Amino acid sequence: MAKLVILNQGMTGRTFDLIVERTTVGRVEDNTFQIGDGSVSSHHAEIILRGQDIVVKDLNSTNGSFIGAEKITESVLKPGQILRLGQVEMRIDDGGPVVAPPPPAPAKAPAPAPAPASTPPQAPAPPSGKKQDGTMVIPRGVSLSDLEQGGTRPASFTSGTAFSKKKNKVNLWFIIGGIVVTIVIIGLILFLISEVHSGPQQ
Repeated sequence: MAKLVILNQGMTGRTFDLIVERTTVGRVEDNTFQIGDGSVSSHHAEIILRGQDIVVKDLNSTNGSFIGAEKITESVLKPGQILRLGQVEMRIDDGGPVVAPPPPAPAKAPAPAPAPASTPPQAPAPPSGKKQDGTMVIPRGVSLSDLEQGGTRPASFTSGTAFSKKKNKVNLWFIIGGIVVTIVIIGLILFLISEVHSGPQQ
């Protein structure tokens, strides 16, 4: 009997037997297989048994479903392949010998930070008509179109709005206090000098 085995630390070894034709996987309780992780949508994917094949169908999830590094909408999951829903990784255990997953690809060097004038990358907007279910959106980095437009300044970017200099009242009072103290000290010095020069008259 085939079963899903979660590979993430903290959930390692948690399994679910695939004994019915359709298994829904998601974060909320009404799924057949509930995974309480913020990156998993409330109803993330469906696993369908078609003869000997195990088919994974994405249910328009926020962070997508992947087999290996490939994003899928519907695809056959084979033993040894890694299924990733959001940030949760799992594999099929069909009772055969355990096949070690391929070593992870070397990490790519981080993309250089965009110039201050460029638009910061934003999370993709949710599809229209789909209600927000509180799924944590996984940042995907800078898109190619953002890099191509890196030198252009958006029309809404104006100086003096979000980046206007804030007044610091503490510094203002400190300066005023310093001026008053200086005037008092100068006044005292002048008073003492005039007293010394006037001295006792004989």
